Order: sequence, then C-alpha cells, then structure tokens
Amino acid sequence: MHLWIICLVLLWANNVQCYGSNSFGLASGEAIRIGLITDDSTDGIRQTFEHAISVVNSDLSVPLAGETEQVAFGDSMQAFSQLCRLMQNGVGAVFGPAAKHTAAHLLNACDAKDIPFIYPHLSWSPQSDGFNLHPHPEDIAHALYDIITQFEWSRFIFCYESAEYLTILDHLMTLYGIKGPVIKVMRYDLNLNGNYKSVLRRVRKSEDNRIVVVGSTEGVAEFLRQAQQVGIMNEDYTYLVGNLDLHTYELEEYKYSEANITGLRMFDPDKKEVRQLIETLQQALGESEPTNNGSSPITLAMALTYDAVRVIAETTNFLPYQPQQLNCSERHDNVQPDGSTFRNYMRSLEILEKTITGRIFFRGNIRKGFSFDVIELQTVGLVKVGTWEEGKEFQFNRPPQITNFNDNEENSLVNKTFKVLISVPNKPYASLVESINTLIGNSQYEGYGIDLIKELAEKLGFNFTFHNGGNDYGSFNKTTNMTTGMLKEIVEGHAELAITDITITSEREEAIDFSIPFMNLGIAILYLKPQKAEPALFSFMDPFSKEVWLYLGIAYLGVSLCLFVIGRLSPSEWDNPYPCIEEPEELENQFTISNSWWFATGALLQQGSEIAPKSLSTRTISAIWWFFTLIMVSSYTANLAAFLTIENPSSSIDSVEDLAENKDDVQYGAKRTGSTRNFFLTSEEEIYMKMNAYLSNNPAFLTETNQDGVDMVKAGTKFAFLMESTSIEYNTVRECNLKKIGEALDEKGYGIAMPKNWPYRDKFNNALLELQEQGVLARLKNKWWNEIGAGVCSAKGDDDGPSELRLDNLSGIYAVLIVGSLLSFVFSFSYWCLFVFKKAKFYEVPFCDALAEEFKIVVSFAENERALKSAQSVYSRSRNSSQSIESLQMDSDNDDTVPEDD
Repeated sequence: MHLWIICLVLLWANNVQCYGSNSFGLASGEAIRIGLITDDSTDGIRQTFEHAISVVNSDLSVPLAGETEQVAFGDSMQAFSQLCRLMQNGVGAVFGPAAKHTAAHLLNACDAKDIPFIYPHLSWSPQSDGFNLHPHPEDIAHALYDIITQFEWSRFIFCYESAEYLTILDHLMTLYGIKGPVIKVMRYDLNLNGNYKSVLRRVRKSEDNRIVVVGSTEGVAEFLRQAQQVGIMNEDYTYLVGNLDLHTYELEEYKYSEANITGLRMFDPDKKEVRQLIETLQQALGESEPTNNGSSPITLAMALTYDAVRVIAETTNFLPYQPQQLNCSERHDNVQPDGSTFRNYMRSLEILEKTITGRIFFRGNIRKGFSFDVIELQTVGLVKVGTWEEGKEFQFNRPPQITNFNDNEENSLVNKTFKVLISVPNKPYASLVESINTLIGNSQYEGYGIDLIKELAEKLGFNFTFHNGGNDYGSFNKTTNMTTGMLKEIVEGHAELAITDITITSEREEAIDFSIPFMNLGIAILYLKPQKAEPALFSFMDPFSKEVWLYLGIAYLGVSLCLFVIGRLSPSEWDNPYPCIEEPEELENQFTISNSWWFATGALLQQGSEIAPKSLSTRTISAIWWFFTLIMVSSYTANLAAFLTIENPSSSIDSVEDLAENKDDVQYGAKRTGSTRNFFLTSEEEIYMKMNAYLSNNPAFLTETNQDGVDMVKAGTKFAFLMESTSIEYNTVRECNLKKIGEALDEKGYGIAMPKNWPYRDKFNNALLELQEQGVLARLKNKWWNEIGAGVCSAKGDDDGPSELRLDNLSGIYAVLIVGSLLSFVFSFSYWCLFVFKKAKFYEVPFCDALAEEFKIVVSFAENERALKSAQSVYSRSRNSSQSIESLQMDSDNDDTVPEDD
C-alpha cells in the first residue's frame, strides 16, 4: 500500500507542471510554515531550529518559515493553545516539546488535523502517525548488549530513573534469554526528589561494581555526580551510560577518578554541520568554544531537530506542499490537505548527507541505518573506542592512550616488564589483600608501595610483577664484596626494583642505586604513653597553689576581724536582747568574734548562717565577701573536677639520654638488621656508642621485624623500641597506648632500590618529582597512614591536662575583697562619727569627750552588751531623764535627735 502511494506521489510530482500550482493552491515564492513548540529553558532548541531553517533554505526554491512558541514544561493546556494558534496561521508541521505527556496530547491533536508531528526525543510508545528520528529503545538495548558482551560481564547492576526506561531492560533481557548474566535492578529516583544517595549507598555495599545506568540527561548527570559524593567513582567501578547525551556532561571532575565510564554518542563533534551549529549558538547564546576533548554542547535533541528540518526540506523538494489554515474547534473533517501524504513521504526518504546524526531512513515507523560512536572517558577527555552498527559485529578498537612518555624515545619503559621486590607482610607498605576469594598475581597485594609502583607504571608505561623479598632488606660488606637480602637479588639481576621501607644509606649505594627519596624520616623511640600517677592523699588541694590557699586563709581571718570591728562601730548592730521589754537597760551586738568567724565560714562554704547584717557598712563587707567566696568556690569546683578526671601522667623516659642511662630500668632494642641497627654500629657519638654496646650485649632485644618490637612495647614490660619515625606514626595512630618519645636521632629517606647505573633511573626520579608536585605522594601517605585501618586515638599531648590556679589567676578577686573591706571601714567610721556628733550635740557636751566615751564602749571587746541609759556625767543634763538613747536612735531620721548608724 505504501509503495503504491509513493509511486503515485512521484508520478504526481513529475507531472506537476500539467496541473499547475493550483493543485495545492501554492503561489510562487510563498514560504511553507513549520512550527516549534518548545519547553527548553536554555533556548538551544529554538536557536537550532532557526539555524536549520536558514541552512536548508539556501537549497530550496520554496523556503521554509519557522514559528516558535515557548511554553512551560509540562503545561499541556498552554501548549495546546499555542498549537491552535499555529493551526490558524496555516502550519505544515509541528515540532513537539520534550515533556512526554504534553507531546502525546499535541500528537493526538495533530493526528486529528492530519498535520505531521515531529518529536525529536526518545519515544517509548511510537505512534503510527508520529515522526521520530530518535533511535528506538530496542536499538539502544542492542548496543548495550553488544558492549556488555565485549566486557564479558557475568553480573551487573541495572539502574534506571523511572518506569519508562524499563523498556530498555525488557529488550535487554530478551536478547540474553535464560542464560544471561546476573542482573540486579535498582531504581534511583524512588522518591522523585532528585536525591539518589540512598540507592547509591546500596550500590556501594553490593558485591557488584559494574553499573548500567539509563535515564534522562539531567537524571544520569546527577546520578554520576552523587556517585562521586558517596565514594563509588573510583578505579573499582565501571559505568555504562545508556543516555545518548554523555558528551554534553561536565566530566572534568571524573577524568582522574580512574573510574571506567563508557557511553554512546550519535554524531561526531568535529562534523562540519556540528561546528556550524556551535558557531551559531556562540553568537546567539554565548556558548563557550568546546575544547578538543570529545565533548560537545550539542544535545541529541538539538541534533535531531536539525535533521528533522533537513528531512522536511528534502520532502518539499519532491512534494509541493501548501498548508491550509485550520480551526481547532471544527470537526475532524477539517484537516490539512495531503498532510498524511507529506508525512508518509518523509518516512520514505533515505538521506545520507548534510545531516548531523548520519544516515536517515525508516523501517515502518522506526528509524534504522544509524550508528553509535562508543566513547570512553580518559584523562584527555572522551575518546572514541569503537563504532556500533546494527547487523554488524561490534569490537572495541581503542586507540593508544596519550601519555606523558614518548614511545620513540631512547631507553623508553613502554611495554617493559620489571620484577619488583616487596616485603610481605609489612604494613602499610605491602600486605596481602583480605578477601574471601583466592587472589593471584599482583592483585593479591595492597599498600603504600603497591600504589606507588602503580602510579609510576601509569606515568611511565611499564608493566611489573610483585615478588616477596622477605624481611631482610640487605647490606653490603666492603671487605668481602658480598651482599645479602634484597640487595643481593638486585645485584645478581633476579629483580629490577625493590620498594618498601628500605633506607637510602651510603653502604647500600656502593652496591645498588636508589631513586630520590619518596619519604623522609628519622630514627625515633617508640614507648608506652605516660601513665597516670596515683592520686595523693590531699589531692583535693591541687586545684589551688599554696600561695592561693595561704592568702585565702589570711582573707578569711581578716574579713572576720573586720566584721567584728565594724559591727561594734555600727550603732544599728546594737540590738535589744529582750524584745518584750520596750525600754531595755542594755543593748547587745551580734557580731562577737566567734559569730564573725561563723558568718565568714558560712559564706565561704556557700551555706550561709543565721546572722544577718543590718548596717550599710556590715552589709557592704558581707556582699564583697560573698562575691569573693562565689568566685573562689566556683573556680575551685571547676578545677577540682578537671583534676579528678584528668591527671598529669608521668613518663619513665623523656629523651634518648634517659634511654641510654636506663632510667627507671627501661630496656630498649631495635631490628636485628637494617639501617637503624647500622646507625648505632657506625656512629661515633659517645651516647650512641654506649647504646650500641648495650644492644650488642643484649641480643634478645634485637628483633627480626619491626612488628616484633612493637609487640614487645605493647606488652608493657618497660621496653622501648628504636625504629623509623614513619613506622612509629603508623603504629601510634592505631595503638592508642603508644607514642613517640623525643625527637628523631637522624635524618634519612626511603628510596626505590634499582641496579647500579640503571639507565631508567632518571625517568623514575622525574616521575617521582611529578608525583610529589601533584600531591600524589602526600595523598598516598594520608590514605595508608590516616585512613585505611586508622583508629580514633586521641591527639592530646601529655601536657594538655589541667594546671593549678596560681595567685596571678585570682589576684583580681583578692583586690576586690580588699577594696570592699576598706570601703566598709570608711562607711562604718563615717556613720559612727556622725552618730557621736549628734549625740554630743543633743547632750550639749564636747565632741571629743563624747567620742572618747563611745570609743571606750567599742573597744571593750570582752563586753557584748552596753547600758542603754548612760550613767556617765558627761551625758547628765536637767532634761527629762526618761529621754533615752534608744528614743534618740529610734528618731534618728530627725535632725533634732541623736542619729543611728543607718
């Protein structure tokens, strides 16, 4: 049927001159309108649409005219309204938006009006009347199947964004049948909130590290970004991306993650049509010029929009087409004349040139005949590693990776294989990988030295095999010209390299060569952390120094005496001892010497007492004393708590001198062979010669390995071990009861051992310098010292405990107490003088006589009572004798009476 229609159309086209332009109502030179309804906020689709029209119009006798309508993403009502407006203007074809539900709604409307509808996005349920250049999910699944087959995966994780993408999984399972690999399926947008970390953590905990991820362009890009955040974007993981826009992602931060990221691409970024489109976008949108790393800002939707315009243009060259104005509200018989004929002819074309995505032809409603570029992310960017085409066997064709070494250079290390000696077990430099699986070859080892060789191999291009060289790093005997251990293996040609904690020494360099140091260190002392001393009997007095306690006692006595004196000077402190007697003959003072001490004691202990000061002077000194005791008690309490929980530890040894003198009977040892033992054997320093004699006389303290020495220190038998500072750092992070004592005894470095006059030495040195400048060496050390297997030992020093509060710390509060006491004395003396003055005036006696009389009463410390009516002649007068001193005191507010103290 379709073939018959095509033949009829071709015959019609060839004889169009007989019928004239009126057959389609086409006037000469009138443009054919095509519409774009886009929800792309970046404006890239619109610019691509307009650019494509301008390009194809140069080859057309009847040009195309584009009309663009911008709508909100997912707003079907707005999109339908814009479609109706386009129909009223006489549109010949409509490009739909990215939102699938909106596109389906517009497709039904265009189908009712017989208008070709172009959807340049992945369509899950292709309609018979839609026109889509996007590859079908079945073809994408087939490409993924061929790549996975080449990878030889026996199991992997299939991560999909939403249920629509399960179509790819369905086709993939159909291709595998019942004998396919184990596939674990995970959906990474379960909550539809863009947070995939819960799923990615499940991926990290899974035994599978090969991941196929499909989804939208934005969803897959976010998936990779969050995968890096949860720590699964590294050399242990392989990603196969089923989205065709991998070339548009920001991949710079993944280049050096060592993760294998493979994807599909439908066009070559260097193609002429792509470059022209990019130039247009740069002028219109300010897009940056893409670097030559395989990436491109052109999305697949933009490329398919461009190609769809090309298909429409090619169709108009063979089939004249004049769109008519239509009304959305009219019946279905109001349709675009020959719209279905135009759409069917578009599917019948085969276009080989001037497109972005390559060959275009259809089999039914599905596009076929295209090819995919299989791309991988490398340090230089996205690199094409193969081409997938339907019906052809797929094979990876990886080009040689661009590296920092020259294959043609003399003495090149490319493709050379070296035997590398390591010491196993010797954490953190090399150890066996803990795994339930049986590992062989290089994969069975891990450690700092292992990673360092891998970094050098990647930079220089050589291959390597690891061999366990034992714990004997080797030495050279000048007299016999004999070598031992690893040195012997290298000298005799059984190995090319040795990497472990082997120290560069002048003795060893007479037999072999070393690279530049990859780590600097020195000999130090490993010993148990200082132990806490037993608390003393009077440890509760430790929070204050002796001076503070002394001055506190003086302050206590001084304030008590001040209260006693001021209380006697203050008339308000003389009270009626018998409240029932209105006119007592005697008054009593509450501030006796014993009561003053008790009042000060109650305040000091924060308990108070039944004594309450009444006069301003006694209240002033009481307030100052309370403030003083508040600060003192608070300071004591705070510092006491610290003293009771954290005590200053005491150490048996603090330096190498203490060790040499065997202070506190501390024994010490070192490794039997190696640079540390050789340091003491060859040293001419008196203290080190003494220590060498001690080590020689105690062979039991010379261990075979450093770990044996560490175990002896941990046993807690007053034993110290001499070893390299880097090894001490490694152990102190993991063993919280160990620490380094004193400073390093010398300075030296670890290097990679190699044969004498080895021609590749300079290359290794340059590579090590580059790794050092790039921070790789520091990163590796931090990884194996402070991350993998590291404990949570406290980093507090020995002197971080509390210290006693000295007089300097509390001098301010003492000053406040002294000033307050003096101020209380001033208040008391002033009020006492005023009281005597008013009393002398009242009795009409000289002030000095009255002052002397009152002073006698005050200084009579043995008496705590005084006569209310004075029998002294100095106060005798003819006035009514019933007038008493008490009444004078009671009316002290009036100027005509004798005033009280307050």
